[in-house]
Amino acid sequence: MATIMLGIESTAHTFGIGIVKDGKVLCNVREMYTTTTGGIIPMESALHHKNCSEAVFEKALTNASVKIEDITAIAFSMSPGLAPCLIEGMKFAKKKAKELAVPLIPVNHCVAHLEIGRITGAKDPVLLYASGANTQIIAYEAGKYRVFGETLDIGIGNFIDNFARFIGVGFPGGPKIQELAEKSDKNYIELPYSIKGMDVAFSGILTNLKQKFDKKEYKVEDLAYSLQETVFAMLVEAAERAIAHTGKNELLLGGGVACNTRLQEMCKIMCKERGCKFFVPSRDLLTDNGSMIAFTGEILFNNGEYVSVDKLDEVDINPRQRTDDVEIKYR
Repeated sequence: MATIMLGIESTAHTFGIGIVKDGKVLCNVREMYTTTTGGIIPMESALHHKNCSEAVFEKALTNASVKIEDITAIAFSMSPGLAPCLIEGMKFAKKKAKELAVPLIPVNHCVAHLEIGRITGAKDPVLLYASGANTQIIAYEAGKYRVFGETLDIGIGNFIDNFARFIGVGFPGGPKIQELAEKSDKNYIELPYSIKGMDVAFSGILTNLKQKFDKKEYKVEDLAYSLQETVFAMLVEAAERAIAHTGKNELLLGGGVACNTRLQEMCKIMCKERGCKFFVPSRDLLTDNGSMIAFTGEILFNNGEYVSVDKLDEVDINPRQRTDDVEIKYR
């Protein structure tokens, strides 16, 4: 009998539900919390998730042409993320698991970004995971997804959003910064280049960008262009080092910032020069989504890693769980 897995994503700004059947994505529905100015306000984002959850659930069932009673189990993002947002997702997941009398599967959001990459054909890649709060170079080794490099301060997405907020554009800032960069005449403005081994740091670059913007000596388009060229080069350098260190020959992109076409282009160039395979999922599977939670949930379920409906009270969120804290028993 086929497994039909429903996945719930609620780590930050997105409430998403995906449905997967035997490794195939049947639907991927989401509602995103946005602002015209400022960044994510966790309690407001959580309220957004609460208010839209039923509508997203019903739309997902319709889009997947699945009856509610056909759902085998429910997976949800239990870590890492903003606690108020994670709690709303968990509460909704528990509620539906009880109603349907089906098992519950807690999923690590970062691991899900990596697992959904299997859809592209990647077998054993180095993952360049670039999202709002997370920036990591990850690869599987000896029972866990090991972090070979990461940000030493803030995530790449939060760094970009912070600068976007500073110059007066709303959340999310990534697409707006990319638009500004594409309007630049490619006048590169030198910025700090902060990489140590496979670790990167962005706070000093952010301060420098803000100082340059305040001086009003540079076009904002050129600052956006220089931002991308600098920090994406750092990420590609770190990823290339990880590929050389691990001896793997695949690079996989994951996370919302990986939607940036300039970052994709730079990764392609590096992979071509190294004779390495490059994989990037479709945009809807790069940004936070329920399908990656369902996809990973199905893998865990098939491996016997789930919580029965009579033990749901034992399940909780873990907002600070690291990728390399998760024991991978199915590989």
